[in-house]
Amino acid sequence: MVEPVVLCEVSSDGVAVVTLNRPQAMNALSRELLDELARTVDALAADDAVRVLILTGAGRAFCAGLDLKELGSGRTDIGKTTVTSRGDPVGALTRCAKPVIGAINGAAVTGGFELALACDVLLASTDGRFADTHARVGLASGWGLSQRLSRAVGIYRAREISLGSRWVSAEQAQAWGFVNRVVAPSELMAAARALAADMLQAQPGMLERYKAIIDDGFALSFGQGMALEAQRAREFNASVSAADIEQRREGVRQVNRSR
Repeated sequence: MVEPVVLCEVSSDGVAVVTLNRPQAMNALSRELLDELARTVDALAADDAVRVLILTGAGRAFCAGLDLKELGSGRTDIGKTTVTSRGDPVGALTRCAKPVIGAINGAAVTGGFELALACDVLLASTDGRFADTHARVGLASGWGLSQRLSRAVGIYRAREISLGSRWVSAEQAQAWGFVNRVVAPSELMAAARALAADMLQAQPGMLERYKAIIDDGFALSFGQGMALEAQRAREFNASVSAADIEQRREGVRQVNRSR
């Protein structure tokens, strides 16, 4: 029996764990895996029963990037593997309105690095590490690595990572600000599920709404982002009644008690 290249498990509380499942190839992105991962993420994004996604890899790697063996054979069209096309996983992650937690269990290389950066929050195990080998392989990045990384770590560090094809450890990634937390390998999925559980305490629709204003505002200047927040706040908060706030006070009290 042939193993599926993407595993998907949806729990009763609305958390979907999506696992890249080509461990023998360090989860390298074959055309089959590209297509199936994009379909899976799009389907979960459209599923009302799913509220949070966790993306991870099987085996010792998160994702080794595009399958260079397949690319070299000519079976995959290199020019179509960009974020502007509908059938790619980074585009699917970018379109997904729901929070996506990246659980980086091992190496995230080039296209795998781009997959990681397309997630909303990154948790990494101490086995996690990152590298951008576009320049060394002779391929142009098409999934946002040249833009997302510089915005995450600053342009000087981004140049060092990408032009030098330098490995970045999970601990260094945390220090530079694109990994939120580093945990022991045995604790990675528990940490991701715990963060997802915190997110699930949000009011219905608020995860998507808050993610959208953070992302949309970040793409603008600070002044424009502030104006956008004010506009959306006026529109949305006008629909919230005093009775709604009173009913939700217990959730706020629970957060305060957990400090």
